[in-house]
Amino acid sequence: MTVPPEYGGAGRSHVERFVVAEELLAAGAPVLAHWAAERQVAPMLLRIGTEEQRRRLLPGIVRGELAFAIGLSEPDAGSDLASVRTRAIRVDGGWEITGQKVWTSAGDRADHMFVLCRTGESADRHHGLSQLMVSTSAEGFRARPIVTMSGEAEFAEVFLDGVFVPDADVIGEIGRGWQQATQELGWERSGPDRYLSTFVLLAHFLALDDPAYDADRGRLAARLSALRELSWQVAEKGQAGLDFGADAALAKDAGTTFEQESVEIVRRALGSDVRRRPELRRLLRAAQFAAPTFTLRGGTNEILRTITARQLVAS
Repeated sequence: MTVPPEYGGAGRSHVERFVVAEELLAAGAPVLAHWAAERQVAPMLLRIGTEEQRRRLLPGIVRGELAFAIGLSEPDAGSDLASVRTRAIRVDGGWEITGQKVWTSAGDRADHMFVLCRTGESADRHHGLSQLMVSTSAEGFRARPIVTMSGEAEFAEVFLDGVFVPDADVIGEIGRGWQQATQELGWERSGPDRYLSTFVLLAHFLALDDPAYDADRGRLAARLSALRELSWQVAEKGQAGLDFGADAALAKDAGTTFEQESVEIVRRALGSDVRRRPELRRLLRAAQFAAPTFTLRGGTNEILRTITARQLVAS
């Protein structure tokens, strides 16, 4: 929606995009396949991509024909994103990447992957990082689905064995990968998807015609309303071109904490009564399996609170 018409998009605002995304999530619509491309990659290309990259990639994203993955997390690194070990070395006409990524959403289904990798050495681990766009059909690229407790395979483990990336697929500037990745994460962390993952379950719970649940329903509805306002303000900042990294971290921390806690609140409130409500039981079971990932994807709560605290100190 936010891609300008000259690249095939609708040229709409990030606030308008927020409204549509919210309705899709509230309805439980399947959004994973093109989520990263539409939510993160398109805004990044518009901000720091070359004109050639925009002409080549944005029309396919707009039409829903190109799916993207974001290669950030690595084994043994936890949430310490600066400890990236995936390395790219300079070769004739481009770069050659070797390394491994894990917990990559849709990594086995995407057409391209933005890979955060080390292209230089520095005493400061945040320096010497770059972002390269890898084609998943390139020689040396291999992805293995990760099946979670729910039986789904939303994530993948990715192996890069000497994958060649032409200079035309360098994203932004060599050596500025850390700054670029953290800006991109702001779009990932701030949207309605950070408090609406369990909305279908909540909608069923809030619709129950039983005063025994009124107190829990009231608390959940009030928190949901406050989170929506917080996320909406971040969207407005993004539309205005303001820095919203710390705001996005706060929105993601509060939103995913709510998602996890709401599942437990519904479970505890329903108790054994859930057995006579098959649809609620099904939704609750699915949410219980998925909930552990909510506060991990996009940055753990500890990392997000550090970002928020630093901004508060700086201001």
